[in-house]
Amino acid sequence: MAEPEDMIMPMLREMRAQMREAQAGFEAFRKEVHADLDEIKRSQKNIRHALTADTMMSKFITGDFEDRITALEEKVDALAKDR
Repeated sequence: MAEPEDMIMPMLREMRAQMREAQAGFEAFRKEVHADLDEIKRSQKNIRHALTADTMMSKFITGDFEDRITALEEKVDALAKDR
């Protein structure tokens, strides 16, 4: 049977090899997660831009209707004064 001292070095080498494999796996996983997060951030940015554009368009349309309603009210007031 081998002496315990002779068994320690091979076991340590095996453990180091397993640790390297695990680290490589974690590194690949980390890169994948970062890529996914970058994609999510881009999507959120696009959604924010779309919402901002939609809000601005809504304000523009609402403002246009308010201007038209104000003009109509002025015309109605003018007609009411003429009677």
